[in-house]
Amino acid sequence: MPSFDVVSEADMIEVKNAVEQSQKEIATRFDFKGTGASVEHKENELTVVADSEFQLQQVRDVLTNKLAKRKVDVRFLEDGDIKKVGGDKVKQVIKIKNGIESEDAKKIVRVIKDSKMKVQASIQGESVRVTGAKRDDLQAAMAMLRKDVPDMPLEFNNFRD
Repeated sequence: MPSFDVVSEADMIEVKNAVEQSQKEIATRFDFKGTGASVEHKENELTVVADSEFQLQQVRDVLTNKLAKRKVDVRFLEDGDIKKVGGDKVKQVIKIKNGIESEDAKKIVRVIKDSKMKVQASIQGESVRVTGAKRDDLQAAMAMLRKDVPDMPLEFNNFRD
């Protein structure tokens, strides 16, 4: 039976590349010369450090531009609180969301069931498996999810025929 998985995962290689490009731009930009502005990447979080909140926002803009150029959806980023760190420095931890949370998975299943399409959806951990009798029904379900669930960066993988 044809099926596919609905997932929400950032391409961590592209995130790493975007962080490295951001670090290079920060090191060469005139307005960041002599400051402690930086971006660090650890597993599923990014840490942005700067001398002031304005400069922190500038570093964030550089980072989001680099992520967008590398086709990483910025909806994966979940901003943390801006904290003061020793002296004038400020720091912000940005979490990278991976996987679909249970509430969002239930929303996706509900959207599919309310559409009255000839497909079934089931929650499988951090993804939603959609099965149907025909490939065309599955492709219609993909298009409908792209349109009806705009607040989540969804990807469709593991398409089986």
